[in-house]
Amino acid sequence: MKDADNIILGIDPGTTIMGYGVIDASESQPKMLSMGVVDLRKYSDHYQKLSYIYKRVTMLIEQYLPDEIAIEAPFFGKNVQSMLKLGRAQGVAIAAALSHSVPIVEYAPRKIKQSITGSGSASKEQVAGMLMRLLNIDKLPTYLDATDGLAAAVCHFYQRNTPGKAKGNSWADFVKKNPGRIS
Repeated sequence: MKDADNIILGIDPGTTIMGYGVIDASESQPKMLSMGVVDLRKYSDHYQKLSYIYKRVTMLIEQYLPDEIAIEAPFFGKNVQSMLKLGRAQGVAIAAALSHSVPIVEYAPRKIKQSITGSGSASKEQVAGMLMRLLNIDKLPTYLDATDGLAAAVCHFYQRNTPGKAKGNSWADFVKKNPGRIS
């Protein structure tokens, strides 16, 4: 189904709606394979939500076989209880990735927005609109959490393809790997 290092799963963790997006990163421009949400509103117990997040992330990993996962970091808000719950949701998604030995990269919300729109303070609608143009998406999803998950994957695509930013892609790494080519 895929070549090495080409599938990126992006996750926007949440305790009500968790967004995800999957891209093929084998070309010079990313191609969307899937996006959607995991709706957790039917669960009243927080621990049930965490269990379901783990199961759904595991299912996404087994379905798409991502080479990497990009996940949005929780933002710092005023409500400590909300932050704690969001951090747990993110941790469970990370645990699912680790249990399948999939490397994880975490991005701050502002970094993701900056990467997609050029502005770290862009709205969800602006991010979604730019992704529609970049990836030729015909229709916006009902929940923009889906485009937020997709944005995390696309952000990682851009970051790993920026010379000197990604691990193993710096000049120092090149020199180390190619000592005979340096005079």
